Amino acid sequence: MIRIARADDADAVHAIYAPAITETAVTFETELPGVEAMRLRIVNRLQQYPWLVWEESGEVLAYAYATRFRERAAYDWIAETSIYVHANARRRGIARHLYDVLLDVMRFQGINQAVGVITLPGDVSVSLHEAMGFTPAGVWRQSGYKLGQWWDVGVWQKELQTPMNPPVPVRAFSSLADSRELHGILQASPR
Repeated sequence: MIRIARADDADAVHAIYAPAITETAVTFETELPGVEAMRLRIVNRLQQYPWLVWEESGEVLAYAYATRFRERAAYDWIAETSIYVHANARRRGIARHLYDVLLDVMRFQGINQAVGVITLPGDVSVSLHEAMGFTPAGVWRQSGYKLGQWWDVGVWQKELQTPMNPPVPVRAFSSLADSRELHGILQASPR
C-alpha cells in the first residue's frame, strides 16, 4: 500500500537510506543523519511537499518525496524528486508505482515540473526516470566529490501539466493531506 509518511517511519526510512550514504554516490550526503534528523525531515517536508511510503505487511520498503527545487519564488511550480527502495524489494516495480503516485500528487498540488537529479552514470536511476517520461535537461560536470572521486550529475525533467498564465499558487501538501481527492489518488495505487 502507498500512504503518506509519518514521523514514526523515520527508523525504516533511515535504514533504507543509510546504504546509499555509506556505500554509494547516489546521494552526496556523506554522514548518516540519524533517526531523529530523518523524523524532522519527514515532518518538516510534509508541510509543503508529499512524502510517500510503500508499505507491505507493516514494513516500509520504499519511500519517495518532493522538495523545493530552488529558493526563489519564481521556482514555486517546480520540485525536485527523490526515491529510495530497500535492497530486498528492488526489481518488483515498486519504484515505478510509487513514483507514479508521487507525480500524481504533485500534479494535484499544482506543481508543473518535476526534476530528478542523478549521480552519473546512474544507469538504474536514468532508466527509471526515462521510463517515467523524464527527459535529459543537462549535466553538471564534476559537481560532487565522494568515495574518493569526482562525480557528474545529470538532471532529468518532466512536465506534469501545462503551466497556467498567470499561475495559480501551489497548494501546500499539509492543506491537502486529509482531502478526499488525495486519498483517492493514494487508494488508486497498487496494493
